Amino acid sequence: MKSIDINSDCGESFGNWRMGTDADIIPEITTANVACGFHASDPNHLKQTVELAKKNNVKVGAHPSFPDLQGFGRREMKLSSSELKNIIMYQVGALKAFLDEQDMPLNHIKPHGALYMMAANDEEVARAVADAVAVFNVSIFGMVNTCHEKVYKYERGLDFVAEFYADLDYDEEGKLIISKGQNKSYDPQLAIDRSLRAIKEKKVRNTGGGDTIVGCDTICVHSDTPNAIEIITSLNKAIKSK
Repeated sequence: MKSIDINSDCGESFGNWRMGTDADIIPEITTANVACGFHASDPNHLKQTVELAKKNNVKVGAHPSFPDLQGFGRREMKLSSSELKNIIMYQVGALKAFLDEQDMPLNHIKPHGALYMMAANDEEVARAVADAVAVFNVSIFGMVNTCHEKVYKYERGLDFVAEFYADLDYDEEGKLIISKGQNKSYDPQLAIDRSLRAIKEKKVRNTGGGDTIVGCDTICVHSDTPNAIEIITSLNKAIKSK
């Protein structure tokens, strides 16, 4: 089986507060989505995360969100298109400064949490995201058969990278089921089975018992899933063995 990109959301600690285990996860992935300060991270953690990614030859993309530190970026906000574009550019610009310092390119942009999901369901939000991505001329991560694909790929002609989630369930409408609180551990074998089927068949079994069409250019495992490192290492082994 050809190699598949595995991404994870990283750099989500700030101040004295710790989220995830970046030191363990980053060496095992190929791409890191780095928080840019609005839902998590701070200047010191941005720098540390970029340096850790460079040390492990991991590509870095921006993971911008709504300005919602207390809600970890998982609460919807009503902003104008220009406001959305500006907050994304602001965050990506911050990360890019630390990448420039390390002579590393910005690989992609992947909105976080509520911003990601709103862009999947609302064309106007997706267009605002696309406007910001076009400024940086990089790839954009998203889900097929949503406004992500419709706007990013077909309407705007951006380099669209179809994303599959190994550690989240999909409902009957093909939407991700995201916890409002702390993420729960996910069965590693189930994550492997789902991912391998997504790679081969572009399908995943949804919570209604049917199949949902998915894309799988990259596989996401969230760093705040309690057993994320177990899932990632098991997934890497399974893909290499096929």
